[in-house]
Amino acid sequence: MRFESALVVDDELIIRRTLQQFLQRKRLKVKTVASIQEALEQLGNDHDFEVMFLDLNLPDGLGTDLLEQLAARGTMPVTIMITAQGSIESAVKCMKLGAFDYLQKPFSIDELDLVLSKADRYEHLQAVNKQLAGDSARCGPRILGNSPRMAHMREMIDSVARTDATVLVHGKTGTGKELVAQEIHRQSMRRDKPFIRVNCAAVSESLIESEFFGHVKGAFTGAFENRIGRFELAHGGTLLLDEISEISLPLQAKLLRVLQEREFERVGSSNVIQIDTRIVATTNRDLQQSVVDGDFRQDLYYRLNVFPIESPPLREREGDIPLLAQHFLETYTRKHRRNLTRFHPDSLHLMQAHTWPGNVRELQNIVERAVILSTKGPQVTPNALPLELQLLAKSGTAPPSVAPNTTAPAPVAVAVSPPISPEPEEICSLEDQERRLILRALEHTGGNRTTAAEKLQISVRTLRNKLSLYREQNRTEFEPFFNN
Repeated sequence: MRFESALVVDDELIIRRTLQQFLQRKRLKVKTVASIQEALEQLGNDHDFEVMFLDLNLPDGLGTDLLEQLAARGTMPVTIMITAQGSIESAVKCMKLGAFDYLQKPFSIDELDLVLSKADRYEHLQAVNKQLAGDSARCGPRILGNSPRMAHMREMIDSVARTDATVLVHGKTGTGKELVAQEIHRQSMRRDKPFIRVNCAAVSESLIESEFFGHVKGAFTGAFENRIGRFELAHGGTLLLDEISEISLPLQAKLLRVLQEREFERVGSSNVIQIDTRIVATTNRDLQQSVVDGDFRQDLYYRLNVFPIESPPLREREGDIPLLAQHFLETYTRKHRRNLTRFHPDSLHLMQAHTWPGNVRELQNIVERAVILSTKGPQVTPNALPLELQLLAKSGTAPPSVAPNTTAPAPVAVAVSPPISPEPEEICSLEDQERRLILRALEHTGGNRTTAAEKLQISVRTLRNKLSLYREQNRTEFEPFFNN
């Protein structure tokens, strides 16, 4: 039961006591009153009632009068009307004023149980709809790619989707782990139920327990109203725990209990809530190593790792790059109102030769940038691509491959700043050439990263990332520039 508190408004003592006992057995906190005036006092005393049983005929007026006043305030509990003299007209009027359902006296305990269960489900759906209205974590585009690695991943998804097994999706940042989770939900028996996402890395440590399990009013400073957590919102559906490795050890223990028992309490409440929620977790870390390092509980790891799926890096999906690039081209051509239809063959070859450390997300960003820069002609030419890709053409690593008798335009020449260029007589790998260019730029600018990045025609962030990589590789020639 998701309701925590209820208000009973009826002038008959036996009805008040019957409802009070019934609701208390459901572990709700109950207040009972006999008039509209008393009800208004309770509702105005900072009480946050979630459900209200309201008699239609009261000593100081009609229950519809109270409904009208609550509707004017804009705050109304889920209201169930009760009366000994029911009619279609009065029922319709109550519904128009915002009542949820209508009970006629005398009613049985079974009738009460049914109407309360209906109200509980209704409140849950309202909360889910409210969450999804402002949540980007809904089932979006399907997974693209026909490479062998993607074919294998699809087979794994097809195998597990229609079960209720917990799935752990692991892979580098930007590989599309969330799309894998969405595809599992889309193919599951729960596809018509909620798909709820919580980004464990984006929620502060002090709030993540409330984000998971919800809280009751007054549970902590700032808890001004009851709130349903993500586990509860995902009841009947799928909950995506994105970047699960980022949660603390104390919360890992609580999460383990939920996965084992399928029940929990909201923060500040002792009311046990049972759930039927399928869990899909993602991580960009090696959780086995995190267990060895003491950062992740071993028992939780085994509970999550029932069915592991790897989301492969883009460098292992080279054949999928043209398909993904064309998809992003069409998306951003519409978004930015450009007249582009294709990539120049040289542009595609440069992209296929790149190692894509940022994976699909990096490809997506590069295509959007290229669309913005391509203001002439129907195709994306190499000079609209970032410098690190243009260097591939200069090094000869990714030669253009235009088939004979084609009418493709001549490739656009790639311009590189003349003061910083590799030794022309020396043949070396692309990575070595790139490293030498960066080193020469830093030496030329006295270690000024901003100026060096401008000369290289890359962002300072890209330069900083390259230096971090060289530090990990123990490139001693860059030591003077690591701490600049």
